[in-house]
Amino acid sequence: MHFAQSDIICNFAEQNRIRTVHTLCHDDFRMIKSLHIEHYALIDQLDISLHSGFSVITGETGAGKSIILGAIGLLLGERADTKTIKAGEKRCMIEATFDLSDKLVDEEFFVQHDLDFDGSQCIIRRELTAEGKSRAFINDTPVNLSLLKEMGNQLIDIHSQHQNLLLGKENFQLNLLDILARDTDEMKDYYNRYSHMVTISQQLQELKEQALQSRDKEEYMRFQAQQLAEASLVEGEQEELEVEQEMLSHAEDIKKNLYMAQQCLAADEDANTLERVKQSVAALQNASHVYGKVEDLTRRLDSCYIELKDIADEIAQNADEVEYDPQRLEQVEERLDTLYSLQKKHHADSVAELIELQKELERDLALIDHSDEHIAELEQSLSQAKEAVMVQAKKLTEMRQAAKQVLEQDIVNRLVALGMPNVTFDVNLTQMAEPGWSGMDKVEFRFSANKNVPTQPLSQIASGGEIARVMLSLKALIASAAKLPTIIFDEIDTGVSGKIAEQMALMMQGMSRQGCQVISITHLPQIAALGQHHYKVYKEEGDDTTLTHIIELDATQRIEEVAHMLSGSTLTEAALNNARELLSSKK
Repeated sequence: MHFAQSDIICNFAEQNRIRTVHTLCHDDFRMIKSLHIEHYALIDQLDISLHSGFSVITGETGAGKSIILGAIGLLLGERADTKTIKAGEKRCMIEATFDLSDKLVDEEFFVQHDLDFDGSQCIIRRELTAEGKSRAFINDTPVNLSLLKEMGNQLIDIHSQHQNLLLGKENFQLNLLDILARDTDEMKDYYNRYSHMVTISQQLQELKEQALQSRDKEEYMRFQAQQLAEASLVEGEQEELEVEQEMLSHAEDIKKNLYMAQQCLAADEDANTLERVKQSVAALQNASHVYGKVEDLTRRLDSCYIELKDIADEIAQNADEVEYDPQRLEQVEERLDTLYSLQKKHHADSVAELIELQKELERDLALIDHSDEHIAELEQSLSQAKEAVMVQAKKLTEMRQAAKQVLEQDIVNRLVALGMPNVTFDVNLTQMAEPGWSGMDKVEFRFSANKNVPTQPLSQIASGGEIARVMLSLKALIASAAKLPTIIFDEIDTGVSGKIAEQMALMMQGMSRQGCQVISITHLPQIAALGQHHYKVYKEEGDDTTLTHIIELDATQRIEEVAHMLSGSTLTEAALNNARELLSSKK
């Protein structure tokens, strides 16, 4: 199969899809134990303990269910708005405690980010001030929002209508299929192989571009390299030549001054400084025999005599060495002109820089001379890497094909139970022309709710109620493949009622029995009656304020709440009896 380099070097953002292919499922059971909210929206202070299993939250429209979800959203790293702080307060705070004791949690996350971890629970807190400052904490350690979001996504999955929209996204659909295929190890292997292939492809492309650019300049580069080579550059040469030039340029003056100095020290007998010093030493020596006080002066003057004699000899030697040589001066100046000219041409400050430039040019020319060989080697490596990618991509395709059959049959069975007897659900798995970060496969969920109607892309034809039922069925199926985190369904029952609502509740109940903590915000009594635990959100009107509260209902309160859901605000005996019967039948 032919691979275009431009296809191989694709969008690196897609790497994130591979790394987070299982963000919808988690191997460790994590349950939210308690929630504390202070001064958020209409909430003054709220404390609630939550249970494992299947819980329901009910309340009248506008009672504040969305407020509680908004507060939880802040714990997941969502953007904060100072308008959500309760009027008159300077700050709000949301804190949740999660039980991590049922199964071991990978401590690497906590160790990597220097977070306290005791293996039993995790506390996440978010604070927001009226000045717009936001702070986040994991186990009392300050963290940034990206880390808070990363942690929060491992603990809570909030299912909302926004998430229903993800069903139309190809990556989301492929994620679901991979979860069911249980291909984590194969995906990691494929990702590593594909990354290796991309790296080689980039190196090959860079080498080709470099070789092309170099060949355009090759003639001039060879001229420069030859010119520098012919100059026979030696580091430090320029400095030595400049010293010699200075000496040769002033040779006559130097020789004259040296001769004068030598004459002063060792001229004829009348002006011979050395002879006079020598006589002085002899005189002091004679005096020291009878006047010991001058012995030290005698030794000092004798040392001066020896030093002056040495100086006079060296001056004479230097004077003999200095000769005016116009031919040598011309040679030195010519050589310096060559060095200065090369430095100016190549914008260098020294011969050392010229030598380094020469080496660089020689390296580039060597690359040009051997570029075809290097390109051939990389092309061979790329071919081998591509072959390894294709082998692993084939394994992924086979696993996805097997998961596809399970997904199609299971989703149809679940949707039939949810009141769609004529449903058809297909997973269209096709091969791409070139491999990508997720393999060779493209996936598209196709759907038809009516008999003898061809399937079409799910996002194009399914209604809101149908999409909600499909998503619930998918998550229920995922729960059987791998444990979900705590999942909160936000009115997933929109657009359904009666028996269908009851089947949705049974499906959520089944998810909770597989180890997932399920919380459903609902307005349907059929779902509320199936919850193991029932919470009610309500507003309390004061003289000048309105507050939102939430309480866990006891058996009597639960009957009344379900009765209200059945009959409305007027609580009748018939409604109470219906509620008792509904709750009793669900036990």
